[in-house]
Amino acid sequence: LATSRESKDLIEQIAKDAGQSTLDAAASVPVVTLRDSFKNGAHTITGSLEAPNACVTVTAEAYLTGDESGAESIRLALMFANDTGVCLQIPTRMDFKATVSAPSGLPITATVNGIAATTVS
Repeated sequence: LATSRESKDLIEQIAKDAGQSTLDAAASVPVVTLRDSFKNGAHTITGSLEAPNACVTVTAEAYLTGDESGAESIRLALMFANDTGVCLQIPTRMDFKATVSAPSGLPITATVNGIAATTVS
């Protein structure tokens, strides 16, 4: 799980660096629609969320949370990269996909730019 901890630290730093100019965290809790497919010890998590515009890039990474005694859950970290050009500010559904090796039956939580999200199936 050391790799998971390193991934978590990196994701939190990226979210901090990205700021929240593309997602106003104070306005609302992000809602993430997701689906988990488990096969041969791997979870493939797919879904979508609403981005502020079609020019934003969404990245997704899944990692295990817990300690050395075992995994407690799967964390899905979604990040919006700031768009650099002029873009019409119309909310747009964006798809994502992430894969992680983990035991079956673990709960999945999600964050968007480091902010806890509500997940729906």
